Amino acid sequence: MPVEAPIYPVGLVVRGKRCLVVGGGPIAARKAAGLVAAGAEVHVVAKKLSPEMKAVQGLASVSERPYRAGDVAGHWLVMVATGDTVTNQAVFDDAEASGVWANSADDPERCSFILPAVARQGPVSVAVSTGGYSPALASWLRAHAAEHMGPELAELAEMLAIARDRLKADGRSTEEVDWRPALSWAMLDLLRQGRRAEAERRLEATLAAKAGTSCQSEQRQ
Repeated sequence: MPVEAPIYPVGLVVRGKRCLVVGGGPIAARKAAGLVAAGAEVHVVAKKLSPEMKAVQGLASVSERPYRAGDVAGHWLVMVATGDTVTNQAVFDDAEASGVWANSADDPERCSFILPAVARQGPVSVAVSTGGYSPALASWLRAHAAEHMGPELAELAEMLAIARDRLKADGRSTEEVDWRPALSWAMLDLLRQGRRAEAERRLEATLAAKAGTSCQSEQRQ
């Protein structure tokens, strides 16, 4: 059953957080690996470990045994991927009682948060969710977005971050700048072609323009 309530999208910062993965199969392994990649301290509890789970590097601990009541204690969030509704329910109930975020794979009824389909390029993430109505649709949209996310997108994000830091150092508000001329396919084309100097000049013109002026210029192009 999909999630009927409106979803409130967030991006969780899990670096250094204790996270629990219940389950040892390929799906659980992907979730564990994703948490490790995000810097989490990942602990795994599973009856049996698949080759995929055994191959995950950077796990803080692995306990090859059934889930026990209270295992969620001391964790920031828990992900369950057992395929067993009874276990999913037990973990979810424990998490709810302990104030721990919980996600059960392909089981929206036992989730306090759901995982979107994500396309990444450097620091840029594009997340797609259907609220559990169709994971296949979310994956298809993610793949479509990923087709347009080349390394030039990460390069543009880096340039914009440097520009924002400079504005702040000069005592200027980043809100006074109309960033839209720098956020265009033309900018990405320049970076894709290796013409970063031209892209930087265009960005400099954006920073020098008063808010609203560059917007009008962009609309005429």
